[in-house]
Amino acid sequence: MARLAGALLLALIPAIARSQSEPSMLVADGIPSAPAGLRERIAPYLESRAASFQGWHPSRREMLILTRFADSMQVHSVEKPGGARRQWTFSPEPVASARYRPVTGDAVLLSQDSGGGEFFQLYLRDVATGRTTRLTDGKSRNTGATWSRAGKEVAWASTQRNGKDTDIWVMDPDKPGSARMAWERKGGGWQVMDGSPDGRSLLVLEYVSINESWIHVLDAASGAARLLTPREGKVSHADARFSADGRRVFCTSDEGGEFRRLTVIDIGTGKREAWLRDLPWDVEALEASPDGKWLAVASNEDGVSVLRLVDARTGKEKRRASLPKGVVTGMEWHASGRELGFTLSHARSPADAHSWDVRTGAVTRWTESEAGGMDTGRFAEPETIRVRGFDGTSVSGFLYRPDARRFPGPRPVLVVIHGGPESQSRPVFLGRNNYWLEEMGVALLYPNVRGSAGYGKTFLLLDNGALRENSVKDIGSFLDWIGTDKGLDAGRVAVTGGSYGGYMTLASLVHYSPRLRCGVDIVGISSFVTFLERTQDYRKDLRRAEYGDERDPAMRELLGRISPLTRVRDIRVPLMVVQGLNDPRVPAGEAEQIVKAMRDAGGECWYLLAKDEGHGFAKKRNVDFQFLSTVQFLGKHLVGPAKR
Repeated sequence: MARLAGALLLALIPAIARSQSEPSMLVADGIPSAPAGLRERIAPYLESRAASFQGWHPSRREMLILTRFADSMQVHSVEKPGGARRQWTFSPEPVASARYRPVTGDAVLLSQDSGGGEFFQLYLRDVATGRTTRLTDGKSRNTGATWSRAGKEVAWASTQRNGKDTDIWVMDPDKPGSARMAWERKGGGWQVMDGSPDGRSLLVLEYVSINESWIHVLDAASGAARLLTPREGKVSHADARFSADGRRVFCTSDEGGEFRRLTVIDIGTGKREAWLRDLPWDVEALEASPDGKWLAVASNEDGVSVLRLVDARTGKEKRRASLPKGVVTGMEWHASGRELGFTLSHARSPADAHSWDVRTGAVTRWTESEAGGMDTGRFAEPETIRVRGFDGTSVSGFLYRPDARRFPGPRPVLVVIHGGPESQSRPVFLGRNNYWLEEMGVALLYPNVRGSAGYGKTFLLLDNGALRENSVKDIGSFLDWIGTDKGLDAGRVAVTGGSYGGYMTLASLVHYSPRLRCGVDIVGISSFVTFLERTQDYRKDLRRAEYGDERDPAMRELLGRISPLTRVRDIRVPLMVVQGLNDPRVPAGEAEQIVKAMRDAGGECWYLLAKDEGHGFAKKRNVDFQFLSTVQFLGKHLVGPAKR
């Protein structure tokens, strides 16, 4: 990092005209001036915003949301469906989360970092005075803050002790000096899931890897803890919640099957029972109503969210919410137990806050986020495609096609690869990416290669360790499929992705350059060895569980051999690299070394660096500039005439 901040930044020569109003925190290298009028043509697509539900006021029918009116996501309150959004915070840095204090609602607990470094700090905002007090040390990483049911204490995970391990901490937020370590732990994957109704116990998740996680019950006062889920093989648990009487725990678990099922555990006896047994998909989120009657259960069914109301006593499904084909996140019950708040995003609507009245079944939209004044009802909806991989494994993806009447003939394709790798492309609002469909006539393909979440734990493990490049071969299978579709142009295909998707972009360029026009790597891994050596200490072991341990000589040799940096001379098409200087996950050195290697090999490589961002750009001015640059790059290298 020192080399990047010193030598490289001094050597970079910005090549963007002043008319583009380059923000001072961006450094662009090799990016030409934008054509006159390009920003104006793109402008409506840059003005999409979103609103994410954060929680209910404890006594009123009123929501907290995060949305952006200026440059970053800030806290707002909404007093009724369709009501005005009253802004509460005005920081240049985005707020990550906000929660009212239970019972009284006289304060809001905030989480926020600086510069994209992900060293989140906790703050308490007094509702009456607007005064905000920092609760944590300003240096460590603090995550998963959870209020006690009475609103008197907050529990969270913090690296304060040594910068690496995430211990469990507790404090009275009205007395920041009361913070104490309740449970010293080893490893970076510990997190608080819920507090018991009597305020004495915490449910703590021990995350080892995507397919191995365990639930503990911690006495917050004494530090005594016991394992609630026995270590019998590799099992994944998540979303643990106490029942209203504190005698049971509801969670998701893939014990004994491929998918995470709704599971109830008796705390006293340890007896476990799976509910909704016939559901052949993951239960990905649940929330227990405060009156103890209901569970709100969201399942991920081929990428689409299905929201159910389940009887918390019998496990029987009562009803389902009528929702468009999209994704539900961030659920929370109102204190009345009759209404569930959540965020919903789908192809024709930005993410917005909604509620579901479980008595009547009515779904109400509370916010209506702007989309640049455009009619989102005309935006393309995805079709699900399925492809056979090189070994017969079925892989799928979402394809968005431009309007064939406006854009006749075979269309160029941008393949957008998700990160993770334990993630999944899903049918959410595309935001500014609708520009490719609406204005450029570019089809968008979002593949879910092997290793993606949502398709069972066997599928999830098909890219681990020595199997890593099998996921890259899946991209080859999608390229084969593109060649069979008369509406798509196999001679004009580009790849892009962020984080692990950035690695997949680079690896696809290594293996399939003759079949690709170009690629855009966003905060991607160029060398697994240097990535594992340089990623933040609290993440190292978590990532080694997925990619392999670079300290083992045999694994180090394999990781080096499959890293795009090792085979950069096989990349024979133009590349654009986007990076945040403060990235704690994939350090900026990963971008620096691939840019240098590409140029040393004589390749064309554009480079955009943001000095005030981390793992992806979050500030609107930077995101806008990134998109403008990407439009230039793909306009030059992808959207040109079809190959003859």
